[in-house]
Amino acid sequence: MKFDTALLHGGYGPDKSHGATLPPISQNTAFAADTAEDLEAIFANRKPGFVYSRVANPTVSSFERRIAYLEGGIGAVACNSGMAAVTVALFGLLQQGDELLSASGIFGGTHSLFDSLADLGIHTTFVPDSRVASFEKAFTEHTKAVFVESIGNPKLDVPDIAALAKLCDAHGAVLIVDATMATPMLYRPIALGAHLVIHSTSKFINGSSSAIGGVLIDGGRVKWTAERFPALKPYLKFGPPAFLIRLRESIYRDHGACMPPMHAYLNSIGLETMAVRMERICDTALKLATALQQMPGVKEINYPGLSSHPDHDVAKAQFNGQFGPMFTLRVGTWENAFAVLNALKCCTIASNIGDARTLVLHPASSIYHEYSKEDRLKMGVPDDLIRVSVGLEDSDDLLEDFRTALQTVKEGG
Repeated sequence: MKFDTALLHGGYGPDKSHGATLPPISQNTAFAADTAEDLEAIFANRKPGFVYSRVANPTVSSFERRIAYLEGGIGAVACNSGMAAVTVALFGLLQQGDELLSASGIFGGTHSLFDSLADLGIHTTFVPDSRVASFEKAFTEHTKAVFVESIGNPKLDVPDIAALAKLCDAHGAVLIVDATMATPMLYRPIALGAHLVIHSTSKFINGSSSAIGGVLIDGGRVKWTAERFPALKPYLKFGPPAFLIRLRESIYRDHGACMPPMHAYLNSIGLETMAVRMERICDTALKLATALQQMPGVKEINYPGLSSHPDHDVAKAQFNGQFGPMFTLRVGTWENAFAVLNALKCCTIASNIGDARTLVLHPASSIYHEYSKEDRLKMGVPDDLIRVSVGLEDSDDLLEDFRTALQTVKEGG
């Protein structure tokens, strides 16, 4: 089954009760059992079933099956946000004294979460770039997990997932890939050796900013042991799904990270059109980035699809003929960035990505405003950076919009 077909039929079919072609919305909290014995069996994992929507819900489970199918995983857990998916993954893996290695050019909210892990006795080392050699140097005996983004946001670096997976396997560490920017259309990290994949479904999966959500997919590749991951000891009897069951019965359940049924429904609807949207968006992103290189007022364009990008060859080999939905440009000064943003007419100033509309942002004054200028530079956020999440507008209209807006740029600040 090819990808476009799998979006509609993979892991999903019409509702067996009524033949509905879209997933019914189970907008309820609790589920009745036929007998006390049935409820006991469900709680003991001897029988499948639903008890309470904080643990599992039919609409949410339908969405989880579809995502797991697309990513080639053994199962998935859908959460109420992308940040919740990252959080439950780390809390399910790490304990006091453990270490996490992370790329430095990641989303600011994720960076903030990793900083806060220190309060729990979990140390995070931010690797200066996403190169395999840099991660290898950073490994210690306490390293239990490695975190990268498929395309760094907003650094736009592209890690070599297959090489990183081999490194993690050699050290007994879990490789977590936030694939939000790539989506399953560009590539499937599990097929390249990744252990866990995360998406903020609020972005390109949903596609219209109508529902917050996140999802974690387990590739089933980790050979879990009590020695390496003591918290999983009670769940090892379940075999490869041990981690997912730990999340469902403990971390996910206890932290209340459940995705609402309506959000699962809206994300399922968005999923079905993701291929056509992403193809259009990526084509437009490449066209704009290529044209803007030559435009007055632009000091630098950063996009993996350009031959000048340091990870262009990795992206070309790794992704499915596309290079992602986002690019950044530099315009010299903070003031110039504000002037360009305010002059754009077809673009919306917003701190989101993955909308049907083209969204633009000045990261330094928004998502990364809490960090010092020095720290922002380490994360790939200079003062004059503009982030562009490309939407579905006509590419010629967008190009003319940027051409006009860039006339506001003042040389020398």
